[in-house]
Amino acid sequence: MTNIKKEDKLVKIGVLGAGQISQAAHFDSIRRSSNAELYAICDLDEFLLNEMDAIYHPARLYRDYDEMLADPAIDAIVIGIADNFHVPMTIKAVQAGKPVLVEKPLGMSIEEVEELGEYVKNSNLHVQVGNMKRFDPGIEAAKDFIDQEMGEMLALKAWYCDNTYRYTTTDNVQPVILEGPNAKKPAGNPKADKRRYYMRGHGSHLFDTARYLGGNIIAVTAWLTEKYGSYSWFVTAEYENGFVGQLDLTLQVRMDWHEGFEVYGEHGSIIAKTYNPWFFKGSDVEIFKASDDSYHRPVAADGHFYRRQIEDFARTVLTGEKGRGATVFDGIETMKIMQAVQKSVEIGQKVRVDSVSGDL
Repeated sequence: MTNIKKEDKLVKIGVLGAGQISQAAHFDSIRRSSNAELYAICDLDEFLLNEMDAIYHPARLYRDYDEMLADPAIDAIVIGIADNFHVPMTIKAVQAGKPVLVEKPLGMSIEEVEELGEYVKNSNLHVQVGNMKRFDPGIEAAKDFIDQEMGEMLALKAWYCDNTYRYTTTDNVQPVILEGPNAKKPAGNPKADKRRYYMRGHGSHLFDTARYLGGNIIAVTAWLTEKYGSYSWFVTAEYENGFVGQLDLTLQVRMDWHEGFEVYGEHGSIIAKTYNPWFFKGSDVEIFKASDDSYHRPVAADGHFYRRQIEDFARTVLTGEKGRGATVFDGIETMKIMQAVQKSVEIGQKVRVDSVSGDL
């Protein structure tokens, strides 16, 4: 039994994938949410299915994705599998008429995510990308001030610096992740090319946040420093709104997790410190408002970004009203920015975001 108060109308969700991200985030978030139900789990690995069944008690278990998609009781799909499979499995769900929340990064190449975008555009279905930092209540407060009170933006700085102690700290707060003998994995080692692996996994957070707060990025000039197994991208981003941003993506820093942003605007400014997301602690945000010459520090008590993301997704499925979540088209733009950054490093010049193609 649970004491979580549920709404009368629940979105019945089928989750594809019983691996790490589903175990660490999605299963529990759906169970905790006020407007969604963990109705089904699908995975090829029977061991994992049975273990998740014992913990979460979904109504249905599936080893075949097509069978789960054919279940008329399922209202929406959450995809938490390897990056290589995001696009083809999302397309299958869209073809089956199911709204989707798919993990970030959206895909592996510009061409495949643009193909997905065409499917979504023609379907009129809601497809959301799992950039859960949009549901950090501190970042929400910053976004609301930018949109409603700040006026014109003069400059934006943002940084995302993963640290050498991340796995030590996250292993203490995440559930023990179970692995099955028959889990489906992509060919090769996705972590072998660290530039691509770090850019996809971490850059997708930094650049989505930079777009969410500042608007469309039209061009980038980037530099990469590699030393002692660490990688640091410094990026000058030119925004459609006529200002310049400075973005820092560094893996791995010898210090605590270091993430945040600063925004300077016409009627105020913002300074924010963001924490390792697995601590479920909202960002510390300090907003200076010129309207009253005072600093405002919202208390971001509810930092369960993954649950808040599920509730936003379910609300959109139920009502059709767009929430804060990243759309598939946001995901495509973030993919293009990451590719433009890599290209700029390669050629040593500014790269327009709308000019890129190929594998990320």
